[in-house]
Amino acid sequence: MHPLPPGRISGPVKTLVVALVVPLRGPAGVFGPSCELAAQLAVEELNAVGGVLGREVRLIVVDGGASAEQVAAEVEVLVSMRAVDAVVGWHTSAVRKALVPRIAGRVPYIYTAQYEGGERTPGVFLTGETDAAQLLPAMRLLAEETGVRRWCTVGNDYVWPRVTARAARRYARECGGRVQGEAFVPLGTYEFGPVLRRVERCEADAVLMLLVGDDAARFNRAFAAHGLHQRCLRLSTHMDENILLATGAEATEGLWAAAGYFETLATAESLDFSGRYAARFGVEAPVVGSLGESCFEGVRLLAALAERARSLDVGAMCAMDGTVSYEGPRGVLRLHGNHLRQRLYLARADAFDFDIVAQL
Repeated sequence: MHPLPPGRISGPVKTLVVALVVPLRGPAGVFGPSCELAAQLAVEELNAVGGVLGREVRLIVVDGGASAEQVAAEVEVLVSMRAVDAVVGWHTSAVRKALVPRIAGRVPYIYTAQYEGGERTPGVFLTGETDAAQLLPAMRLLAEETGVRRWCTVGNDYVWPRVTARAARRYARECGGRVQGEAFVPLGTYEFGPVLRRVERCEADAVLMLLVGDDAARFNRAFAAHGLHQRCLRLSTHMDENILLATGAEATEGLWAAAGYFETLATAESLDFSGRYAARFGVEAPVVGSLGESCFEGVRLLAALAERARSLDVGAMCAMDGTVSYEGPRGVLRLHGNHLRQRLYLARADAFDFDIVAQL
């Protein structure tokens, strides 16, 4: 846990301890540091103005890059021991699926990742983008603007890519096209030769990338080395600037991403956040793209829920439907059901940055 600087809370006070579940290893470890720093910034800013419910907020970092069962067991122990008051973080849907039965209803659980949609468990609140709101309009816009029709899905082999791939078949038809093929690989894949040959065989003119972190970067490099970037575009809903850096500028041609936040987002709220982040951690700190920044949103949503409900009680928070909102780097966000509503964008990779071309 990173030490927090002194804030405006003084005297003995009970702390509000949050388990921050973010990847510190594995393919997603590439953006784990930005997740930690973004969450830390949110905590420090809250503590500087009195904390949450008058309590100083502190983080306990749990490695969300371990196996789903290992992560779930560790977090369950923390909750059962009353060592934490809430759970926040970016981690895979496989980890979320393992966590929900163990902690839902016991403490607030804020899940920040872009995901497949459909989570309705009481006490689970979601800040991330969903397929229906993000992927369908992105595929439609690319079809209209570039004429792509023949898609091939390449994803990691777990719940998010599998469920999203099924939705993508329907979305492609709605956009006048078709998914010609699908390929799924384990997390931590290094060899993409068979996948690239699959893309070639189905004569795809667009690839839907449902790959995590370093796997996405390795696929991008192999894709470009195979020459496919010259005739086939790529769309990812799980791409940030850290993955672009790992990819290398020469392998980003024809790469598109959809998200609710990019580091280059030129809104007053985003620019202000970027300035505060750089002032706190320095210009050499890990770039905060949509994946890392989501953890800032997660901490802020937890605070907004607690303050509105005047409690950390899960039942009281669930009763706040439609009345919880706050302003953050993504603008003014409001909770509808258990999901945040937000603006979404389509961007084209330009070496190590994203050029935002449209709001979806």
